[in-house]
Amino acid sequence: MSAAEEHDEHSSFIKTPQQLIVVVLLAFLVPIFGIVLVVQLVVGKPSADPNATTPDAVAARLQPVGKVEVAAPASAPGARSGEEIVKSVCAACHQTGVANAPKIGDKAAWAPHLKEGLSGMLAIAIKGKGAMPPKGGATDLSDTELARAIVFMANQSGGSFKEPPAAQKPAAKK
Repeated sequence: MSAAEEHDEHSSFIKTPQQLIVVVLLAFLVPIFGIVLVVQLVVGKPSADPNATTPDAVAARLQPVGKVEVAAPASAPGARSGEEIVKSVCAACHQTGVANAPKIGDKAAWAPHLKEGLSGMLAIAIKGKGAMPPKGGATDLSDTELARAIVFMANQSGGSFKEPPAAQKPAAKK
């Protein structure tokens, strides 16, 4: 075989009559389709949503990404019950025993703390101990609310403390 036969620069990529028909059809249809699209672009009327310019639609598009809403707390500070506080603050650690926190209901774990009395446990809770931050991390708690939460947890764990009223200082152990 000669070098000219191996590399024929003048050969066509169309080898069969079917390929020829497809190429001829596409050579006519593709430009016609392109012309139709250009004509539609030039002749077509721009259309917009007629409601897009209403004041409500414009205000909705210009609305900020986020909003800050200031609302009153669910319960007034100082008026929250011990159970509310335990569910929202204390349960995160005392329900599961995270970082050696005594589990609610575990009488053996709470026994040494119950011996300190409510005032001793309250003093520790106010200052924080170990991994527990002061006031359990809820700095908005009043001392009375904190005492109510301690009473709620302690009474479920073998204690018999009386819940302090809202207007008074936390009561000592009964």
